[in-house]
Amino acid sequence: MHEDLVDIRTVKLDPSLPATQRMEQYLAQVKNPYCFLCGDSVVRVSFHDDGGELKDRLRNFFISCKQA
Repeated sequence: MHEDLVDIRTVKLDPSLPATQRMEQYLAQVKNPYCFLCGDSVVRVSFHDDGGELKDRLRNFFISCKQA
């Protein structure tokens, strides 16, 4: 099963392209943006329906990291 997953460290994006085209590049290379590898670790991304906005969650996460 893991052999079908793409290691995100191998994804290469052209920074000169507009954001939409970079997103298309990323999706074409990673194949499944919800399940991929980062080295030997499998990363599964999921979202909860009432989990709040991603930007708020990320901000809270980084604030908690600073306080640790």
